Amino acid sequence: MFTTDESALDNDDSFLDKGIIDSTGILELVTFLEQEFGIQIADEELLPENLDSIDRLVNFIHRKQS
Repeated sequence: MFTTDESALDNDDSFLDKGIIDSTGILELVTFLEQEFGIQIADEELLPENLDSIDRLVNFIHRKQS
């Protein structure tokens, strides 16, 4: 959270652009989210707008749980 490390991930950094995750990693992330949070993620929801940063993930999970 408090670091001078310029390579640290910010909450709005893109996982794809930063090379943190690839298409296979997205599928692993989806499996984790479904198991951990008890949600179902449809194929049409597999969009960067939902899954491509910490902020986007948090917002997506909150919407799914509502």
